[in-house]
Amino acid sequence: MSIGTIARRAAVVAGAAALGLGASLVLSAPASAETNPSCSSVTQIGVTGHVTVGGANVASVKQFKGCGKNWAYTYVWEGYRSNHSSWEVCTGVATGSSGPFTLEGLKCNNNKVENWSSGTATLSVCTHAIGTLPSDSRQEFGKTDIRC
Repeated sequence: MSIGTIARRAAVVAGAAALGLGASLVLSAPASAETNPSCSSVTQIGVTGHVTVGGANVASVKQFKGCGKNWAYTYVWEGYRSNHSSWEVCTGVATGSSGPFTLEGLKCNNNKVENWSSGTATLSVCTHAIGTLPSDSRQEFGKTDIRC
């Protein structure tokens, strides 16, 4: 793992904690799940959050339950993809009802349109999904609402 990757992943963890301190969240109605590659039967829980870069929503962040686990999901919108030749999208499940949060199931991938976290055994605790994408100067974060 490169130093840059380690630094980006550290920024994801730090950002997850910061999200609990008042980051903005754009809300929309729950939507149907995309196909989870590790669990064929998932249901969205909570509202959809968004990653915002430069004042525009560029990705959807959702939380799902299924197969006895929680899952985070981030979908990178075409508008972002068409303006970036490469990006790293990270997705994870944050636990706790208030910060600092613990980040579980984190998965980061390069140039993926859809990114699923690993499944987490967190159905019995408060959770929310987070997703990140880079902007010109930093990682931008989006999150769902906290579900207990």
